[in-house]
Amino acid sequence: MNGDRSRARRLLTQLRDLRDAAAALSDALVLLDRAGRVRWFNRAARRLLGLEWPHDLNAVLADRLGDSELGTWLREGDQAVADDVAAPGGQAVRLHVEAIPFGHDRRLLLARDVSRLTRLEQVRRDFVANVSHELRTPLTVIHGYLELLDPEDVPALAPVLKEMRAQSQRMGQIVEDLLTLSRLEMQQRLPEERVPMAPLLATLRREAEALSHGRHRIALEDQAHADLLGSPKDLHSAFSNLVSNAVRYTPEHGSITIRWRRTRNGAEYSVTDTGYGIPAEHIARLTERFYRVSSSRSRATGGTGLGLSIVKHVLNLHHAQLRIESEPGKGSTFTCAFDAARLLEAEGDAG
Repeated sequence: MNGDRSRARRLLTQLRDLRDAAAALSDALVLLDRAGRVRWFNRAARRLLGLEWPHDLNAVLADRLGDSELGTWLREGDQAVADDVAAPGGQAVRLHVEAIPFGHDRRLLLARDVSRLTRLEQVRRDFVANVSHELRTPLTVIHGYLELLDPEDVPALAPVLKEMRAQSQRMGQIVEDLLTLSRLEMQQRLPEERVPMAPLLATLRREAEALSHGRHRIALEDQAHADLLGSPKDLHSAFSNLVSNAVRYTPEHGSITIRWRRTRNGAEYSVTDTGYGIPAEHIARLTERFYRVSSSRSRATGGTGLGLSIVKHVLNLHHAQLRIESEPGKGSTFTCAFDAARLLEAEGDAG
């Protein structure tokens, strides 16, 4: 009997310790039942979410938060994570929120104050955008003067002028890519326009052939016969980046296939090459800015190291996903997967 009481006391002490530890956390914790009613919350939830103890116990949290971003996110219930939402008290505090299932149809709502990180990220974006903008004009001037110099007038300097022009163009492309990334990062949404895929695919094939100069076999397969809803300019930029990468990193006499096909959940645009391939340990980091599998090969082919970052941002804004499959020595396939909601019947097939 005494042993049972002792175990009960130890269990009670452990439960109190757990609750005290949860209460002391700087992140907001809210326990919700299957109906979304508040069962318990810690002190940080009062500060970050505006909850009041014990008034808000048993209240439906989505109703309690009203028309705030967080309240809307809870009511929609489509995603388990909200990466950057305003705290119910105002826009100044930004939250990262997760809804973690546990037990029998219950959830643990975890909200973290990421205001400082958000401000630092905004400072970084502004810095990159401003520096890139300031570099554009002097680089244009330098490139213009280099174009005026005729290597035939000073044959001894011809190799130097050629290299200076190439590096000037490369720097200019890096600046343009950085400006594109900055614009995409600041955009919350893109234009919702019809993107006719048949002419876009034909353009992508011509671009691949022009970049290849006959060194590769270029194939186009349009099996979807569907158009997309989104930004024509940005989708062209993303798709073109994948095509140009395939040409750059595929040896002479290799093949490149551009595909547009329907899937069970929507449609996929993919570019398959028979190039060098990518070791598995590098694939997860390919969309990071300036990340290179081989820096010497990237410099030789003229890449900026920003193309896949642009692709990722464009796809995120279109609620699409990038998949990368690759095997060293055999080639790679880069796939852009779009949901059915993004598909439109091709204009020629309508009716």
